[in-house]
Amino acid sequence: MAVRSSDLTADVVARCAAEVPFYGELPRHTLDGEVTRSIAAVYELLLRALRDGGAMDPGDLTRLIEWSGRRAEERVPLEAVIAAYLIGAEEWWRALSETAEPEELTGAGARLLACLHSAMPAVVLAHRNAQEDIHSEDKRVRRALLTALLTGRPHEELAEAAGVTVDGAHEVVALAFESNPAARLVQSSLEARAGVPVLMDHVAGIALLPGSCGVTGLAETLGKEVGQHVYAAAVPASTPAAVPTAAAEAGRVLELVQRLGRPPGLYRLDDVLLEYQLARPGDALRRLAAKLDPLAGHPYLLETLRVFVEHGHNRRRSALELCIHRNTLDYRLHRVSTLTGLDLAVPAEARLLQAALVARDLS
Repeated sequence: MAVRSSDLTADVVARCAAEVPFYGELPRHTLDGEVTRSIAAVYELLLRALRDGGAMDPGDLTRLIEWSGRRAEERVPLEAVIAAYLIGAEEWWRALSETAEPEELTGAGARLLACLHSAMPAVVLAHRNAQEDIHSEDKRVRRALLTALLTGRPHEELAEAAGVTVDGAHEVVALAFESNPAARLVQSSLEARAGVPVLMDHVAGIALLPGSCGVTGLAETLGKEVGQHVYAAAVPASTPAAVPTAAAEAGRVLELVQRLGRPPGLYRLDDVLLEYQLARPGDALRRLAAKLDPLAGHPYLLETLRVFVEHGHNRRRSALELCIHRNTLDYRLHRVSTLTGLDLAVPAEARLLQAALVARDLS
């Protein structure tokens, strides 16, 4: 087997390149260099186990663990590593079958299985531990990158370290949920839509999506994924420098739709433009809300006015929603005008009543 080691190594490298996509995409010099050296080193351990008549010793196992950690740091997928070990074991066994006497095969096979029994759990564990460390560092760098973008600080070096492209336009999305969903579900859903890694602060509820990624239906899709209603506000940012302003605006729009009791969904500033302007605190907002004070003791009149406004002054639809006769609706609207001194038949005064409803909700 020692004599055949070089040929076996070459056969395993060739099969890995042909059968495992990761290795198939590697340049030839990498296959002939690092990959060949790694396979040859593993075969040396197998030869030692075959000579010694037992499983791998602790020193050899330690070396395997070190190699596996290194492969993870080089971003070799775990499935590719496992595939390479299995291909190597198949080629080893094929050569054993051709070389050993029949009475030697049982012992040789037992030693191969003993080596795999020791090696594979250690390899998987080492690889996963290294991957977790890498992912933790990746997350830390991405959080730092998002913070830099949201605060307008230099971000170029962090973007390079994170392997994320942030040049160009983005959609800055503020999100709110009924309860705290699993972060991985939210992250997976957003990345499935974007097709690239998404920068997101799960505590603040701010995500940065590529500008080419449409956000129509985002709240509904995300709501299905996490199993709850989702509120979202999206503001475009044409450049990274515009991200801080867009994030602040998205946060204000999100807060506004929640204060107004709007239904779940995705909102842009244009959807609440009047309400956004009216939300500025001050005497004007209080005086506007006070226009409806005469209706405070008549909740059914307030409800009638609200439904009438929401249905665009359509009497038939308003009466249907309120489950009342058209004559009853007209009587209630007349009472609203009498008590407030504002006539719904006069466009300017009707707009003032509509704005007063918003101001009342905001206050």
